[in-house]
Amino acid sequence: MKPGGAHRWPVSLQHGPVGLRPLRAREETYWYEIRARNASWTRPWDATRPDESTEAGLTFRQLVRQFNVDARAGRALPWAITWTEPGDEPVLVGQLTISGITYGSARWGMAGYWVDRAVAGRNIVPTALALGADYAFGVLKLHRIEVAIRPENVNSLRVVQKLGFRPEGMRPAFMHVNGEWRDHLMFALHAEEVGPEGLIGRLPAR
Repeated sequence: MKPGGAHRWPVSLQHGPVGLRPLRAREETYWYEIRARNASWTRPWDATRPDESTEAGLTFRQLVRQFNVDARAGRALPWAITWTEPGDEPVLVGQLTISGITYGSARWGMAGYWVDRAVAGRNIVPTALALGADYAFGVLKLHRIEVAIRPENVNSLRVVQKLGFRPEGMRPAFMHVNGEWRDHLMFALHAEEVGPEGLIGRLPAR
């Protein structure tokens, strides 16, 4: 089924120094560099494929192409997160994806994210998630956004706490992460729980 709003990909969003835009194929080298530099930071929370999976892996360019296909169809919102230092150009520092988007009687999606450790602690991910969720609620007219977080991932837990996501309990063996089926804490927000100021309005003033 089609999105409910005037969704046209590519979509770029900005709030202060934090931006969301589509990932670019020409960023392949830098993307692999930033992922390698952050391997120990992100590996405990990275989704992995179980041994029984038969899906073929994608190259970076295939991944970007698939992202754009899914985004144009409204099945996902796959964004690069950018950060702009005063006087500089925006720099890729992470990703935010709202995936598994379903319409019909459900109208929900699940958000996932990561950020370069070098810029952690600057309110980048909460801002990115607020931007993305506000777009999903306001333009795609989704009813529900979920976030699944490993109980040990205290940094990610702070993100949903800052934005007022509602805890919904533990889902055992919910997702294959770092080589095993792992339990996840679930958090969610419904559209009617967000005021006219949006999630962006829940962030502290810069």
